[in-house]
Amino acid sequence: MALHLYYGPGACSFVPHTLLEAAGAEFEPRLVKLHKGEQFSPEFKAINPRSQVPVLVDGDAVVTQIAAIVGYIDAKFPEAGLLPADPLERARVMGLVAWINNTVHPTFGQMFKPQGSVGDDEAAQQALKAEAKKRYAGQLRELEDRAAQLPAGGFLSGARFGPADAYALVALRWGGMMGIDPEGYPALWAHVQRVAELPPVARVIERERVPLNQFKKAYARKDSKRSVKRTPGGLRPGCASSMVSGVPCCCATSFTMARPRPEPSTLVPSTR
Repeated sequence: MALHLYYGPGACSFVPHTLLEAAGAEFEPRLVKLHKGEQFSPEFKAINPRSQVPVLVDGDAVVTQIAAIVGYIDAKFPEAGLLPADPLERARVMGLVAWINNTVHPTFGQMFKPQGSVGDDEAAQQALKAEAKKRYAGQLRELEDRAAQLPAGGFLSGARFGPADAYALVALRWGGMMGIDPEGYPALWAHVQRVAELPPVARVIERERVPLNQFKKAYARKDSKRSVKRTPGGLRPGCASSMVSGVPCCCATSFTMARPRPEPSTLVPSTR
């Protein structure tokens, strides 16, 4: 099997993970335990020296970064219709994917790991976290407005499920983890739930073992301290997104609370 996807549960690698399933691709999903720092292992760094997921390996070729991987999967499986055929519609969908990746995604990083931008000053961390949370809520509102304009049965990616829908699901789920109620975005929440029921997406949710609604769990914890290992400097790069103040998005550490069962061995094929 030539295709291998290296992913972290609940991370932005969820996007290409669902696209491969939707395309009916034969591939091996390879779990990387980001919360245990496996992205920094010599074995993984030999694949991606940036220590980030997702990584798509096709034979001897290695593809990294969300936008590049989305384009590669779409080109490799054109019959799946993961992106619109019309150039303008295609550009609009990829524009939305790029905005989530370079704007929404890094805002989550500032909420989850504010020290990456302001250092060890706790007051500054709390101020940034609060400001980023307001910004993130506004960004989700933009996705809400887009979802509200969809025709019945429509998708953010066009006539079919695609990358914008998967990334919107990830973004809303992350918001719940940080105390933003997804039900405050009724059109987006309804869309995300419908997307989650699609067989390809449902298979990935099951494989990655990630609950869709993290809001109640986040509030039950009341921002209690997570048992998260840190890399030197307190940072945990692991998700291939844009950088904020030189700090990679922190989603490499954001999914340990969604791990109810023992994990399979890593850097080897997961059960499909």
